[in-house]
Amino acid sequence: MGKELVAMILAGGRGSRLKALTAKVAKPAVHFGGKYRIIDFPLSNCANSGIDVVGVLTQYESVELGSYVGVGTKWGLDGNSSAAAILPARERDEVGATWYAGTADAIAQNIEFLDAYDPEYVLILSGDHIYKMDYDEMLAAHKEKGADLTVAVLNVSMKEASRFGIMNTNDDLSIYEFEEKPEKPKSTLASMGIYIFTYKQLRKYLKADAKKKDSHHDFGMDIIPAMLADNKKLFAYEFKGYWKDVGTVESLWQANMGLLHDTELDLYNIKKDWKIYSEDTLAKPQLIGLDAKIKNTLVTQGCMVDGEVEGSVLFNNVSVGATAKVVDSVLMPGVLVEEGAEVYKAIIDENVIIKAGQVINKEAKEVALVSNNDRG
Repeated sequence: MGKELVAMILAGGRGSRLKALTAKVAKPAVHFGGKYRIIDFPLSNCANSGIDVVGVLTQYESVELGSYVGVGTKWGLDGNSSAAAILPARERDEVGATWYAGTADAIAQNIEFLDAYDPEYVLILSGDHIYKMDYDEMLAAHKEKGADLTVAVLNVSMKEASRFGIMNTNDDLSIYEFEEKPEKPKSTLASMGIYIFTYKQLRKYLKADAKKKDSHHDFGMDIIPAMLADNKKLFAYEFKGYWKDVGTVESLWQANMGLLHDTELDLYNIKKDWKIYSEDTLAKPQLIGLDAKIKNTLVTQGCMVDGEVEGSVLFNNVSVGATAKVVDSVLMPGVLVEEGAEVYKAIIDENVIIKAGQVINKEAKEVALVSNNDRG
């Protein structure tokens, strides 16, 4: 008997808008929130939702991400009946074509993996968003509607809607039209790139799409329009929790800064209802309010602060020297800020040394990014 639900996480994104932060690692492997990586969120959501088979589809700079995910031990996906499988892109017939051609092609290339589990439903996720979501509730809605496809949506403002793929729906949330980044949106229901397909339908449409030479092999551009054209049952599922796309340096900085003020994302499981698992099981970031040297700052165990730090997020093994000053900044693992240096409104990539007396971004008009990597 097959699995009821198998999850597939699209984690091959280059994340070029994150500049030097993704010069040597895939976007889902980027650090966040003091002790986490972005991929921890969809994987933890799967674990907490009772999903025990997860495929992680990798391509760009996949070595560190693949090593990090491993066999899924961190998320409890390494048991007799559970698994986290790394699924890299394979070589195709075209010369040098070793990357997934699109989101749908990524799943199509791994149909044998899905067939091995013979699932009734398939959950498709992005590996690069920060959020907590119970996928079991979405599955219940999918089954209740008898849907062929359910698309998770966020209700955004009309001003923001033109930045997203928009689902136009009837009163019962059945989808009658999908518009990719419309200039004049008819709706504010933005696709989150989270899909639950009834597998028989998904398999049929992926097989048909793979034969089309003019296809983008993309869910939004090809699969969803094809299903709508065939009058399949497509429904929107409205998600009302915290969700952040951290695809730019600015948005990554904002999301980290939000942890200092936002109680919407219970990142450290204060309510003990939805833990986010990570590689580091010991480090416990603490929000320090008013201290002689540290004010309103998230500090992870292993940090040494002799200077002044305010409104910042410090990852593990960060050191801030005497008379140094760090304000409104994100210091990734292993950063050293030497004596007398000053850092303002910046993301400092891992293992960077800010030299004694150096001043970073004092005018602080935009977020500064300092990295040892070439790109940026």
